[in-house]
Amino acid sequence: MRGLLARRAARRRAPAGITGAARVDRRTKDLVKRLGPGEVAVIAHRDLDRVAAEGLIDAEVAAVVNADASISGRYPNGGPIRIVRAGIALVDRVGSDAFERMAEGDVLRVVDGDVYRGKELIAQGHRLTADEIEAAMAEARSAIGIELERFAVNTLEHIQGEARLTFEPVKLPPLATRFDGRHALVVVRGHDYRSDLAALRSYIREYRPVLIGVDGGADALLERGFKPEIIIGDFDSVSERALATGAELVHHVHRDGRAPGREALISGGRPYHEFVADGTSEDVAMLLAYEAGAQLIVAVGTHATMVEFLDKGRRGMSSTFLTRLRLGPLLVDAKGVNRLYEGRVRRRDLLLLVGAALLAMLVVTIVAEPLHVFIDGLRLTLEDLWRSVTDRF
Repeated sequence: MRGLLARRAARRRAPAGITGAARVDRRTKDLVKRLGPGEVAVIAHRDLDRVAAEGLIDAEVAAVVNADASISGRYPNGGPIRIVRAGIALVDRVGSDAFERMAEGDVLRVVDGDVYRGKELIAQGHRLTADEIEAAMAEARSAIGIELERFAVNTLEHIQGEARLTFEPVKLPPLATRFDGRHALVVVRGHDYRSDLAALRSYIREYRPVLIGVDGGADALLERGFKPEIIIGDFDSVSERALATGAELVHHVHRDGRAPGREALISGGRPYHEFVADGTSEDVAMLLAYEAGAQLIVAVGTHATMVEFLDKGRRGMSSTFLTRLRLGPLLVDAKGVNRLYEGRVRRRDLLLLVGAALLAMLVVTIVAEPLHVFIDGLRLTLEDLWRSVTDRF
């Protein structure tokens, strides 16, 4: 009896923790496609980036268990602080062995930095707090100069080898979509893509640009009620819904023959074109629009800063630099277009509106029948008065 009471007391003292079904994947961008609210995301993502964090937050997960270091200190990555500020538990550095022990569908319980499956403790890590993350970010920012130097050196080294190829003529795929005389909107599911697309709604409706989704950028367009005309990339993060829209599919193939995603396209039985060019898929999408004759290319969610490229796991930005050099003034950022098309009500516009309304009221009054009757009555009264005055004298 005494032993039973002790076990019951121990259970009452045991912390409840956070419980949810596990979803396990080493590629976070693949994992977010099948995550559901209240589940536990098990990842192996070094330097958790901002876009991946936003995907986990959108999925409304209960907790994130990372086998790797969410913050290595190499650069100030913005993912961990967003996870924690969203109220999601982030357990860090549980290790690759623990990652292998957790399986899809396992019901996990996260208690501080410990992860249980039933009563079994299967992983131990450290639950990050906002204060710890902020301190780590401050330290990473203070040491960013070293990483910047490496980034610059790597970029320049690749520019030497890629500059000639970048400016050589390219062979365009036989697209049905026409670019002549039109703008092109290239959408990448990167930083601030949602707010940029929302701000560009009036621009899109007025100019009707060619809508190009770079991999998951096609789904970003669908989220805002727009249908992509072209989807380009390696098709590793495009939903079946986007592929079924009827958009032309363009598979990005590198000059050395690398063609990630080709097998998936072939097995899916969908017709597609191939476009051979080096660089990132977003660079290739801009190059395609440029060579096809677009009048202006507007970029949404594309990567432009060193931190954004490091988030993508890239050590340099040579192809992006050279592509932007080739496109020149034809390429503008979405935020710049948004400022040009901001809906501002100016005083002059209000005065013109009021003046037009008064003019319309005056015209209506002039042609209205009651006014004619009033004027005729006034005229007859004046004539009678004039006659009576003249008769008297």
